[in-house]
Amino acid sequence: MPIAYYITHPQVQVDANVPVPEWGLSDIGRARAVAMLEQPWVGSIRRIVSSAERKAIETAEILASHLGVAIEVREAMHENDRSATGFLPPPEFEAVADQFFANPHKSIRGWERAIDAQHRIVSEVETVLGTTGADDTAFVGHGGVGTLLLLSLSGSEISRDADQPAGGGNYFAYDIGAHRVVHGWLPIDKTAQRHREA
Repeated sequence: MPIAYYITHPQVQVDANVPVPEWGLSDIGRARAVAMLEQPWVGSIRRIVSSAERKAIETAEILASHLGVAIEVREAMHENDRSATGFLPPPEFEAVADQFFANPHKSIRGWERAIDAQHRIVSEVETVLGTTGADDTAFVGHGGVGTLLLLSLSGSEISRDADQPAGGGNYFAYDIGAHRVVHGWLPIDKTAQRHREA
């Protein structure tokens, strides 16, 4: 059965003077994306679908160049819309993100509501999977909406408990045919050892 992999971009070059969607990968992030290419699960990917944000595109480009696969860009796969606040210092960002997940039906400081971001990313993924064949597909995106997608696919309520590990550069796998999460978040640059859910 084909597998869908949701991959989050690894570490980025933070610049408070640049809009967040335009941030690119840092040297560490780029090195981790390259290290991902050595993982055994990567080789079966035949379709790559990416958010239009620069950090996601750069991650997808590394994967696509290695596999010889074109990138499909979908604008609506972007991270939860945080343009109302723009860049926030890490402690403040974490506090607002906590509220974002804890109050999914409310807009926190003008951010897109978690429930709306979840509906958006689920719709995008369902649309893509509705046109995919028997090949494994990689979605390259972001931790916030990726977590919301994982929660939806696993039938869980919105909570930050399922958030990816800090720093980004993680992935989860979903069995498209069986409609089952194969495993939750794992680092993109470390080989998984039989991380399969019952």
